[in-house]
Amino acid sequence: MFKAAFRPQGTNLVSDEDPSNTYFSPLMADSMFNLGILVVQENNVIYEDSPANSYLLFTTEGRLQQATLDLLSGSDIQFRRETRLDIALVKNLPIALIFLPAADIPTFVGEGRVDLGITGRDQVAEHDAQLAEGEVSGVEEIMDLGFGGCKLQVQVPQKGDVTEAKQLIGKNVVTSFTALTQAFFSRLEGVEFGQKLSTKIKYVGGSVEAACALGVADGIVDLVESGETMKAAGLKAIDTVVESTAVLVKSRSTKNSLVDLITSRISGVITAQRYVLCQYNIPRSGLSVASQITPGKRAPTITALEEEGWVAVSSMVEKKKIATVMDELLKVGASDILVLNIANSRTG
Repeated sequence: MFKAAFRPQGTNLVSDEDPSNTYFSPLMADSMFNLGILVVQENNVIYEDSPANSYLLFTTEGRLQQATLDLLSGSDIQFRRETRLDIALVKNLPIALIFLPAADIPTFVGEGRVDLGITGRDQVAEHDAQLAEGEVSGVEEIMDLGFGGCKLQVQVPQKGDVTEAKQLIGKNVVTSFTALTQAFFSRLEGVEFGQKLSTKIKYVGGSVEAACALGVADGIVDLVESGETMKAAGLKAIDTVVESTAVLVKSRSTKNSLVDLITSRISGVITAQRYVLCQYNIPRSGLSVASQITPGKRAPTITALEEEGWVAVSSMVEKKKIATVMDELLKVGASDILVLNIANSRTG
């Protein structure tokens, strides 16, 4: 088992002379990290200065952590992470998981240092908002992963008089998303992005919701998931800067052959999580109407039954709609309606 951690500059992460010997990386400290994946070459050597020979899939810790780990497990990416280490080698694929902050993931992906990443759409938007005019982002979104939904919102004290974001123009606004916030207030003030604003935007890395109570800000721009933290801090949302969810992204410069494999696996898991298989029997005379209720991803599977005039239908249905679909099928004459979970999938 590998105990990889800190490694000296220019040394191999995994020694080809002794695979059990690994080195410590300066990234490994007491701070929290996000998860990533790195390819291990056939000779079992990973070079620090050879990004073209390595492949990383970054995923986030914190609010997205458990859903991300479940996604990797469903993709049959088997690993064990040692306590406080920022890397874990995968047992059944030539890749390794690496833990880094979510905000850093778009930078590594965008600069082509890594191939794939899982992070919030808000983090990608913040990264892209910092690009120079005309510069093309190196980050390409592949798919919405369907979890970690939240909103980056403008918030003010509940007991205050501010009801619109434009009332904060010229005042103090605290946020962890300075680029998006600057772009938002640039539009409100009617100035070009990057030009001097009358609104004073201040950066705070954490506990942004405390800024108003401590007198540091007149308003904040922060992520809202359930809204409980916002309400507990005596704040209310008055505008939305961007809506976010977890996304799979890749580098536009990647040529790594494993990208398609990992993407296909993750897509299959997401499909399995979103859909169930609905099976039922129905008279052939009612098949046309029933097929409109359960059209499937491409088309329903229809099989003739031994009983004349009857068919069996099997179709994928969105999990969130299945109860209503079953009710509608019953109304049009379907019987023996069954719902089966999908463990995994590969769909076109």
